[in-house]
Amino acid sequence: MGQPVAVVEKPSTSPSVVRFETNRNLGGMGHERYTSVADAYGATPGAELARRMFSTGRVDGIHIYSNIITVDLAKGYSSEGLSDVVRDLYQYWKPGMVPPAFDDVVEAAAGDAGPAAVGAGGGGDVAMSEAAKRVPAHLLERSRLAREKWKAEHAE
Repeated sequence: MGQPVAVVEKPSTSPSVVRFETNRNLGGMGHERYTSVADAYGATPGAELARRMFSTGRVDGIHIYSNIITVDLAKGYSSEGLSDVVRDLYQYWKPGMVPPAFDDVVEAAAGDAGPAAVGAGGGGDVAMSEAAKRVPAHLLERSRLAREKWKAEHAE
C-alpha cells in the first residue's frame, strides 16, 4: 500500500554527487541539509529519507530542496540502490508483508472498551450490540452525553 515516488536519477559534474528528481515535494521551499543521522531528527519526509539513506552506508551528506535531492556519496561507493530508497519512501506495505487481520484490530479495540461502555440504545444498557462493541468507549460515552443534553434542551 502507499504510492511509490517517481524518481529520475541525474548525474552531476562531480562523480561523488548524484541528484534525484521526484514527482513529490519532499522539503517544501526551504533547504534541508543533513550531514549525519544526528541531523535527521523529526518526522518530516526529508528527515525520514535522510535516515534511510544514511542507513545504507553509501551516503556522506544529503541536501533536499522541494523535489530535488542531492546526495554526496561516501568515498568508493556508487549510487546503486539509492533511487529505490527514494521510490519506497511512502510505501508502508511491501510485497511479502502480512497486514494485520481485521479480527486482530477489533480485539485490540474491544480490550480498550472497559466498564465505561454503554449500550447502543442509550439507556445505559449493559448488553451491547455487536456494532456498539466495535465503537471505542469514549465515543459511546460522548454520544450518550450528547443525547442526554439534547433531551434536556428539548423537554417541555
